[in-house]
Amino acid sequence: MRHVFGLARAGEAAELATLLDQGFPPNLRNERGDSLLMLACYHGHLDAARALLDHGADPEIMNDAGQSPLQGAAFKGDLPVATLLLERGAQPDAAGPNGRTALTFAAMFNRVDIARMLLARGADPFRVDAGGSSILDAARTMGAADTVALLTEVTKAS
Repeated sequence: MRHVFGLARAGEAAELATLLDQGFPPNLRNERGDSLLMLACYHGHLDAARALLDHGADPEIMNDAGQSPLQGAAFKGDLPVATLLLERGAQPDAAGPNGRTALTFAAMFNRVDIARMLLARGADPFRVDAGGSSILDAARTMGAADTVALLTEVTKAS
């Protein structure tokens, strides 16, 4: 079992696809609740993520920390992986128990391109997390000047 999680982490798309073709479950999760897709996405492996999605992996499965593959891609700043996830059904405003969305992570870590894409796909810039902080507040707290400017512009225009 650990071997399969290692394949996802390492981006071994062909080997993963072979196992999935043989009936291996695409939504398998490890002891932290990370799905194979979460591991592939978090580590920036576009082809592995595509193979998992092609075999029915659910882009909405959150890990035990309440994070989705899209949130992982936003945190890492991986635009191609984030794009693939959105194209394959990931919801731009999905949030875990803490209320943070992929846009929150993109804003906090100054991932402007991902923030723009999420906004274009319908992410709500006015959402607040479970503690009552807005996405703009989160970006300000983290000193993410570029996403602060973007969110300020977007929220003023609305």
